[in-house]
Amino acid sequence: MDPLEKLILFRYTNMNKINQLFDKEFVLDYFQKKLLPHYPDFYKIKNIKIIGHKKFIWEHTYHVVIEFRTTLISKEGKTIKLPIFCSAHSNEPRKNVYTSLKYLWYNGFHKGHLSIPHPLFYSKYFNGTFYRGVNGKHLYHFIREGNKKEIENLVPKAAHLFAKLHHGKKKDPQNFNPDNSRIKTVTPGAKHIIERIHYDYPEYLDFYKSAYKFFIKKEEEFLNSTEKKWLVHGDAHPENIIKMGKVKIGLIDFTDLCLSDFARDLGSFTQQLEFMSNRKIKNEKYAKKICDLFLISYFSKVPKLNITPEIKERIDLYYYWTATRTATHFLMKDGPEPERATPLINRIKNFIK
Repeated sequence: MDPLEKLILFRYTNMNKINQLFDKEFVLDYFQKKLLPHYPDFYKIKNIKIIGHKKFIWEHTYHVVIEFRTTLISKEGKTIKLPIFCSAHSNEPRKNVYTSLKYLWYNGFHKGHLSIPHPLFYSKYFNGTFYRGVNGKHLYHFIREGNKKEIENLVPKAAHLFAKLHHGKKKDPQNFNPDNSRIKTVTPGAKHIIERIHYDYPEYLDFYKSAYKFFIKKEEEFLNSTEKKWLVHGDAHPENIIKMGKVKIGLIDFTDLCLSDFARDLGSFTQQLEFMSNRKIKNEKYAKKICDLFLISYFSKVPKLNITPEIKERIDLYYYWTATRTATHFLMKDGPEPERATPLINRIKNFIK
């Protein structure tokens, strides 16, 4: 811990330390030391606006995503506005986010028409990664608006982005989050979910036991049959796809980046794309159309790869695993909505028969 962080630890002894990142005076001092060295043409932070996008703070623990809309000023009076973010969690690793972003950045994943957040620094004290964010509106924004023109513009670009992540040339890909590589070890895992279901929804207990047994068995059969693993995003859905401009598109949230089966991102993304589109646009035919557009666009960027029955089976596996996670969210969230989980569970039952 450096002297600055020792000082602030003493100052904030009697409060949850993450609250410091919502204190403008503290953040100005902190960024003057930590952020400015990354922008040597600027000498001073003129202003910061703090926005808590995710703000779960308890007595001693926390899970936050904070945006600092930061204005820097040069000696010549030139200013620049930057969207600086911090993703921090008291109990879960966040250094892997910094490490994975650095790896992708230095492998050129941010170049051309694709972009990712720019990693800046990691704080062991806050257990948080600080990065320059990606500006723009996410794909789900356009789905909510029913803007089919933008949806059909962004979906193929998202497919190309995932194709580059999975199959693009990269030096020595690492497994940045090993626990997330397999369904049997991902958090929250089957054991935790089944325990919660047993207590809150015993009528679904047999379904959840059968579903997770099926998903784990099928995934293990494939992953144990090959030494090949792909770098996958691990949380592929429309809110993580950002329209940055007429051409440029960004991918965000790399907490779950790991080595696994590329079909996982495809199944997860198509399930979320279809689910969100059905709910907001209320047109099943259109939802299927854009899911097909995504898959066709993806495989068009990987000439040596085709949608074989075996690959389609793997995509479906992850599609229905993601549907199970979606159903679980509706059952277990604050203000549960079991009526939204039931149709998903009925579809999953038909798949795992």
